[in-house]
Amino acid sequence: MASGNIIVQGARQHNLKNIDVEIPRSRLVVVTGLSGSGKSTLAFDTLYAEGQRRYVESLSTYARQFLERMDKPDVDLIEGLSPAIAIEQKTASHNPRSTVGTVTEIHDYLRLLFARIGRPHCPRCGRPVTPQSIDQIVARVTSLPEGARILILAPLVSLRKGSHGRLLKSLRKQGFSRVRIDGEAMEIESAGPLDESREHAIEVIVDRLVVKPGIAHRLADSLELAMAQADGTAAVEVVGGETIRFSEHPACTHCGVGFPEISPASFSFNSPHGACPKCNGQGFISYELNFLDSVKSLCDECEGKRYHADVLNHRYQGKNIADVLNLSVDEALAFFTTHKINQHLKLLKDVGLGYLKLGQTLSSLSGGESQDRKSTRLNSSHRIRS
Repeated sequence: MASGNIIVQGARQHNLKNIDVEIPRSRLVVVTGLSGSGKSTLAFDTLYAEGQRRYVESLSTYARQFLERMDKPDVDLIEGLSPAIAIEQKTASHNPRSTVGTVTEIHDYLRLLFARIGRPHCPRCGRPVTPQSIDQIVARVTSLPEGARILILAPLVSLRKGSHGRLLKSLRKQGFSRVRIDGEAMEIESAGPLDESREHAIEVIVDRLVVKPGIAHRLADSLELAMAQADGTAAVEVVGGETIRFSEHPACTHCGVGFPEISPASFSFNSPHGACPKCNGQGFISYELNFLDSVKSLCDECEGKRYHADVLNHRYQGKNIADVLNLSVDEALAFFTTHKINQHLKLLKDVGLGYLKLGQTLSSLSGGESQDRKSTRLNSSHRIRS
């Protein structure tokens, strides 16, 4: 007090790192620094909060009930502080669904990118998944060594319990003569009741061929018949050799895992098509302790990534959309080398926000970062219209 200054020692509120500072009283003082460096935390959340708290505590109990009560800031010592008023800057949205990517429209471009160019990968074996046309399958099979004997199979049951009597009866009525059950080929007529307590694999033998010139037409017909029976999938077994699996839908031919139809809405955690079903795209679960309080915890279904598992199996350049949203602006600029996305990323970098992550929530930004983000969005919209 003797120095006539406001003395702050050991300020650790938010991102302040145990700082000490002396501020002259009865002077106009400006606090400057980079966005996110703690200017607002020092001015509003430390000095103003403590001044207001001390003033409210000096009032009667009756008067205190009408005034806002602020928590004591994390600081060792503040001296020379008078009752304070604050004219605060407008803060960012506290909507947990608003992120750096969504408010700058970068997320919209990412959704289009992953829906149009992203490739699904099997969640079991990690192999890329692509649909195949009949012509592509015929070309693959006819490239086998001439003279190879092959079976065209329609996989109908894959390790599922039951007697499957109704299925076998239906196959007989359709005119199929041979079937393979649990790896053993047999006449359908001789296929007895199956053990209901065991898992079974059932494949219809649609055709038997020898690879040679001139089989393309018959092979295509047999493959179409197999796919019609097995919901768009077929298998070609080289007798005494490998089995090649095919699908006309996005599905892993190795593991048999299928994928749903994908659209840009699938890559939005604000849409039921893309959001994690457990946390509804928020990344965390709220547990109500009482009517005044709740404790949040990371969603154990998506591990905080916000997305449905099917969405996260789509990748672009080896990353899924959650991986990309975890990149900083600077890292994303290096990742996207030729895309229009870079125009928006560069605007964020130009105003000094290159360190922010695209998936970072607005509620975690400082006031200055939020203002810079807002001006970036306006500037970006102006450039696009121009």
